[in-house]
Amino acid sequence: MYLSRLLLNPRSRQVQRELADPYEMHRTVCRAFPDANYKDNKPSGILFRVDLHPKTRLPALLVQSLQQPDWDFLLTERKDYLLDKNQLPSNVEKNPDFMPFDLKEKLREGQVLAFRLRANPTFKKTAEKEDGKKHKARLGIFKEDDQRKWLERKLESAGAALVSVNIADDQLVRGKLFIEKNDEQRLRFLSVLFDGVLQVKDPKQLVETTYTGIGSAKGLGFGLLSLAPA
Repeated sequence: MYLSRLLLNPRSRQVQRELADPYEMHRTVCRAFPDANYKDNKPSGILFRVDLHPKTRLPALLVQSLQQPDWDFLLTERKDYLLDKNQLPSNVEKNPDFMPFDLKEKLREGQVLAFRLRANPTFKKTAEKEDGKKHKARLGIFKEDDQRKWLERKLESAGAALVSVNIADDQLVRGKLFIEKNDEQRLRFLSVLFDGVLQVKDPKQLVETTYTGIGSAKGLGFGLLSLAPA
């Protein structure tokens, strides 16, 4: 796998537009993987998330992929998209930057790890339309206690147990569903940031979940599970 980090220029109009509409950022990210396999208009093995740099509070785009990325188009076509060398934090030498890593070699049963996950916690509900036909709707989970329970279930099925978590940054994000034909149509997706500690129960399953992501709306910047030493 590969993990890319791109420090974005908050003054760029393109960056501002993509931060306001993650589907546009999704389109930019996909350009770095021209040979990726697509199914139902969704990228294969590509997850991303926007974090704020811990010291500068600048937006950092993290991209996880199964293929090596090619970010050259950002340097040639969108010269103001990334922070230039004079604007980078002192501990950052390269922008964009990426590195390969093998999670399979690093996880073991019983291991305690810190994690970060921006997710779209939802549940399915069956409703009845005016014509009497039933359909399933995906609704957001807004209560913090229910969000924690949702996370516990997701981590359990992912081969891990939740130890502790801080739940923050609850907001609604505008985005576009892939099945929509109208590009101007935008829906709102609940965005919740989970920072916490987990314990590895099934290393193999946790690796698989890290590859595929957690929850729905992965093409809009949700689902990337980041792991680090606790």
